[in-house]
Amino acid sequence: MEREKAYLVLEDGTVFEGKAIGKKGTIGGEIAFNTGMTGYQEVYTDPSYLGQILIMTTSHIGNYGVHDDEAESDSLKIAGIVTKKFSDGYSRASASGSLNDYLLKDDKVGISDIDTRALVRYIRDKGAMNAIISSDNLNVESLKKEVKEVPSMDGMELASKVSTKNAYTSGDENAELKVACLDYGVKRNIVRCLTDRGCFVKVFPLDTTIEQIKEFNPDGIMLSNGPGDPSAMPNEIENVKSFVDSGLPIFGICLGHQLLSLSQGLETEKMHNGHRGLNHPIKNLKTGKGEITSQNHGFVVKRSMVEEREDIELTHIHLNDDTCAGIELKGKPVFSVQYHPEASAGPHDSRYLFDQFIDNMKNNK
Repeated sequence: MEREKAYLVLEDGTVFEGKAIGKKGTIGGEIAFNTGMTGYQEVYTDPSYLGQILIMTTSHIGNYGVHDDEAESDSLKIAGIVTKKFSDGYSRASASGSLNDYLLKDDKVGISDIDTRALVRYIRDKGAMNAIISSDNLNVESLKKEVKEVPSMDGMELASKVSTKNAYTSGDENAELKVACLDYGVKRNIVRCLTDRGCFVKVFPLDTTIEQIKEFNPDGIMLSNGPGDPSAMPNEIENVKSFVDSGLPIFGICLGHQLLSLSQGLETEKMHNGHRGLNHPIKNLKTGKGEITSQNHGFVVKRSMVEEREDIELTHIHLNDDTCAGIELKGKPVFSVQYHPEASAGPHDSRYLFDQFIDNMKNNK
């Protein structure tokens, strides 16, 4: 298929020319890269990517199509995509359609035939920045002005845009354990990992209070992943503080980890470049074991502040940059990790954390 011209313009004025994919149009957002070699549909439908233009570092995207069971939410959440080679056709008997049709259905703009290796090296060195993709405005000077108007991710609250408006349940209502899951942008596989372990899960909107949660009478609380700057969520931070004070076991993932940390007086900071991909090395400081993990975050809890606290234990670190990757509140059944133990698509090294949460709930009953 012959594709029309498109441009990718970075915040600092750098320009890449490529070919249009998906919907014809213009979209802006923070540009980020994911180092995973597979699982593009799971990545694109992850609510934590809301507002981001995403580069997949693998060269070929779209070649195995899409599948209904591989979506982590009800729609594509990325702002736009950047690829090297984009495939209109696909080769998988169980696929339900092409990736390009999927992009068109959700009105997503993309660009292909970009030197993604050069682009990733560039933003890796320069740091996080905004960008714009356009296939309907080919005036580069106009796009350079327009990209300056794209709002910064720093200070941006996005979780309310992806959180459920109404509570819903999953699993067997007669299950031994009940979990209240706060939806800051929850991935479907987090809920699945809990129901697979015999939990009845009720997913609540992000602004749910401890009083409303207690009406469900849960055995534990899950704080989900989600997009945006955690420090821009003061009401949710106060709510999480009350969850901790309730004495219920708590497990936080990604944004949930950051909100838990903020509720305990720790601070977060924007990273030079986020951690995104399926191959990030983590060390469990309690066991000494390593894990290969799935990650997706552009903010991190300040490790120095964790280490200053006698009531909080640093449990996991990222081995590439020694950043904080997990904490535990001493004397309380409360812990969290910065990465994704539900890992869809893979790896599964960290699934034991769900078992740890289950044990905490059973011991607390």
